[in-house]
Amino acid sequence: MDIGENIRKRREELGMSQTELAEKVNVRPSMICQVESGRKPPSMVLGKYIADALGCSMDSLAV
Repeated sequence: MDIGENIRKRREELGMSQTELAEKVNVRPSMICQVESGRKPPSMVLGKYIADALGCSMDSLAV
C-alpha cells in the first residue's frame, strides 16, 4: 500500500469522512481526495497534520 491508501484506510477505520479530515488539517476535501488517490503526495507538513488528526505516526502511514 502507498501513503494515500494508508491514509484512507486509517480514516475509514475511525469513521471519518474526507470532509472531516480536511477540516481538521485545514485543507479542502479535494486535497484529501487527491492525496488518497495518489494523484498528489502530501507535503511533509501536511503529512504530519494528517497523521496527528488520525492519531498515528507519519511512519505508520508511509509503510
